[in-house]
Amino acid sequence: MAAPLLSLQEIALTFGGTPLLTSAEMFVHERSRLCLIGRNGSGKSTLLKIAAGLVEVDKGERFVKPGVRVCYLEQEPDMRDYKTVADFAAADLTETDEAHRVPMLLQQFGLAPDSDPQTLSGGEARRAALVRVMAPEPDILLLDEPTNHLDLPMITWLEQELARSSSAIVVISHDRRFLQNLTRQTLWLDRGETKFLNKGFADFESWRDEVLAQEELDRHKLDRKIVAEEHWLRYGVTARRKRNVRRLGELHQMRQQRREATKSQGGVTLATLDAGASGKLVIEVDKISKAYGDKILVKDFSIRINRGDRIGFAGPNGIGKTTLLNMLIGKLTPDSGMVRMGTRLELITLDQKRAILDPETRLMDALTGGRGDTLVVGGQQRHVMGYLKDFLFTPEQARTPIKALSGGERARLALAITLAQPSNMLVLDEPTNDLDLETLDLLQEMLVDYPGTVLLVSHDRDFLDRTVTSIITPAFEQGQGCWLEYPGGWSDMAAQRKEITGAKNETSKTPKQKSNTPSPTKPKSAKLSYKDKYALENLPKLIAQLEQDITNLQEQMADENLFMRDPALFAETSKKLAESIETRSAYEDQWLELEEKRESLENGS
Repeated sequence: MAAPLLSLQEIALTFGGTPLLTSAEMFVHERSRLCLIGRNGSGKSTLLKIAAGLVEVDKGERFVKPGVRVCYLEQEPDMRDYKTVADFAAADLTETDEAHRVPMLLQQFGLAPDSDPQTLSGGEARRAALVRVMAPEPDILLLDEPTNHLDLPMITWLEQELARSSSAIVVISHDRRFLQNLTRQTLWLDRGETKFLNKGFADFESWRDEVLAQEELDRHKLDRKIVAEEHWLRYGVTARRKRNVRRLGELHQMRQQRREATKSQGGVTLATLDAGASGKLVIEVDKISKAYGDKILVKDFSIRINRGDRIGFAGPNGIGKTTLLNMLIGKLTPDSGMVRMGTRLELITLDQKRAILDPETRLMDALTGGRGDTLVVGGQQRHVMGYLKDFLFTPEQARTPIKALSGGERARLALAITLAQPSNMLVLDEPTNDLDLETLDLLQEMLVDYPGTVLLVSHDRDFLDRTVTSIITPAFEQGQGCWLEYPGGWSDMAAQRKEITGAKNETSKTPKQKSNTPSPTKPKSAKLSYKDKYALENLPKLIAQLEQDITNLQEQMADENLFMRDPALFAETSKKLAESIETRSAYEDQWLELEEKRESLENGS
């Protein structure tokens, strides 16, 4: 195997007396697609900063191959020293970089080059930071939560763009679908150490469960062995002194090993407090509309939401998801139409900006309101330390200000505050931002078991598939401000929309073609020519063969060492792959035209 572009070996780092990393390693090879997985607070972002050269370690070695360029996407970029977005995005370019990539990527991300960085929303700031690291086309891209605050169309575009990139990529993300589609290797950071899997995220969770099960088995065996040795020490027949001393030393070593064994971190305890059942009808909406100036966000929308419904809201940023949601729950008055709320509703909300969190407030005060060290949960008093422990916070953290927490820890605290209140209706706006995968799993399970009603805004495709029973999304084909509800999760909605828009495009395609050409004279014999018949029969075979060729070429390109081993073969394979994809597209278009022609002739048109 070729030498890595970047390597971290035996990395150790301690923060505030507590070891964060004890023996972490990372090897990034050319065209790697590596996901970095771990619990919130396990040190993922810190390890990525070490790889970027931004954090000094207590012990270990960082090596970057000479000439290799590394670009790092941080979670919260600092834009204070830049007058325009274009200035910020171009800050890392050198004379050898292609300067045109900055305006091109800004356009792709929908950002105005002259806009003030201080006025950007969270999603816009994330897009500007992505432009900055992608524009130089570095050898290595280190991406910390690149999909946070991005909408679904932008996540899909980014996913495809990164898949085509020649850069090696190391990514931290909570978006399962994004990781499954992009990565080919997995690095698991667990209790200060790293474990490597030479497979993508799709295989990670089953492998992780096997590793933890084996650890538990080994720990059980060690416990039994210690018990046996202690029994021998107390009751065994005395043998030669040397042998006794050796066995006693081995027992001490096993006890030390057991003391130092670090168990896997416990899970977050997520539970909602039932406020009793609401009425069967939760919300009834009849033809509500909302516009700001000439921009129509919602037009004539109607829906009936019953107790137990779990409804997701999906669509591009700025399209009006939060506006529609706020009208449904009575926080915003529609311009026209009627909203009727059901009876006995106890509603709690979690907004995506975590507005309930004051950065200067201590964790315990955020839960108790600064009044003592207890809070009422489910009608019972609980000590704030015990409740925070359910969400994996330590006693030391309880007295620290919220601004000292990581993004994932702030997300957990917001959940802790929200779920301390009794409810029969949950309104969650982007609840998955910054949560680790284990906490996401628990949140999904909690929502599935929740006895009340759930309204959920999310850009996480996998999360929507697992939690909601229907999705409300913009119906662009029906006009500005139109929304439709689709049964099922994200995948079901995408399939239904593909059928609808595909049928619409097919019916609208023929008139456009006719309008651009003179009206032909109707043929005497309404039949396909021999050439067209032959092409119609054989094009599917050619397309299938090209599909196989493309798969084979993609497998060759997936070889990380191909470029280093044979640059000429790499270039030839890359060229063949591009030509095959282009040819397949041309054949598919030709077959579609012939199929439409055949159907038209058979229908006598």
